[in-house]
Amino acid sequence: MYTLKTSAAFDSAHFLSGYKGKCANIHGHRWVIEVYVSSAELEHEGEKRGMVIDFSDLKKAVRRLADSLDHSLLYERGTLKKATEDALLDEGFRLIPLGYRPTAENFAKAFFDELTGEGLEVSRVVVYETPDNCAGYEV
Repeated sequence: MYTLKTSAAFDSAHFLSGYKGKCANIHGHRWVIEVYVSSAELEHEGEKRGMVIDFSDLKKAVRRLADSLDHSLLYERGTLKKATEDALLDEGFRLIPLGYRPTAENFAKAFFDELTGEGLEVSRVVVYETPDNCAGYEV
């Protein structure tokens, strides 16, 4: 099995609504996404002969994902009062409501799904919340 890996990072804030601990407060991370693509076969023809995928195509997809979340507040939809959302938006903050709780585990699955939905043969996604703590999702 051939495996390629690339990574990208983004900075954003989040909080865990209903959590009893420090992570209930808004705080930030430098999230690092590692994406693995695997294949038993290499391309046999054309300019991509001998490759699983062109690294530049893989890097662009992962970088686009990271850039879409960079410098924002990521939060679970429905966990902020409308007045709070309105006030933050009025101040010019970038808010991204998510359909899931913004944990490293949920990000790993969501990023996996998004990238496979773009046609990539993703086998594993690992999301680092800190340099020592990460969560992964794989098939």
